[in-house]
Amino acid sequence: MRLRPTIIVVAAGSGKRFQGPMHKLEQSLGGTTVLGRTLRQAIATQLPVLVVTTEERRPLAAQHCAGRDILVLSGAEAARGMGHSIAAGVAERSGANGWLILPGDLPLVRPATLRSVAAALEHHAVVFAQYQGRRGHPVAFGAELYSELVRLDGDDGARRVALRYPALGLEVDDPGVLMDVDTVADLARVQAALAPAAGTDGS
Repeated sequence: MRLRPTIIVVAAGSGKRFQGPMHKLEQSLGGTTVLGRTLRQAIATQLPVLVVTTEERRPLAAQHCAGRDILVLSGAEAARGMGHSIAAGVAERSGANGWLILPGDLPLVRPATLRSVAAALEHHAVVFAQYQGRRGHPVAFGAELYSELVRLDGDDGARRVALRYPALGLEVDDPGVLMDVDTVADLARVQAALAPAAGTDGS
């Protein structure tokens, strides 16, 4: 059976910039939550998906994923930043032939975009989606970079690894690759962008 890249949905951050009454990933969006819609989009690709999250948000992830596809970090681990979350997810799916890193607060990235980035990994070590020349997510890494990815730590995520290797910026017709939810204003923009697409599958 041919191995496929795994989508690692990183959902362990504290979300401190979001000033709402609940964590940003728990905010209502499109009949589910911010994290829920990100997971729906990822699952719709039919690629393997792993959610890296905390105990507090395990129930949210479990609404969409089986327990084997949820990696729960301790509070101390989560506090080490996105780099550590990525490293833990890559180690958990060490048998994959690549990894797409998708932050849990990017709920509008289309399944077709994720599939296109995954396909480009067959010929490139590092691939990132971009819209109108602006770099976005996901960022994907080939299996040959495993040993570097599992050593990541801190808040820089995988940026330093991406900068060390030639990367393909894959131009996509998908503004969702730029639309994360860091603030209440970001959430309003995502909700507004989602409204015209109601009733479509976004694929």
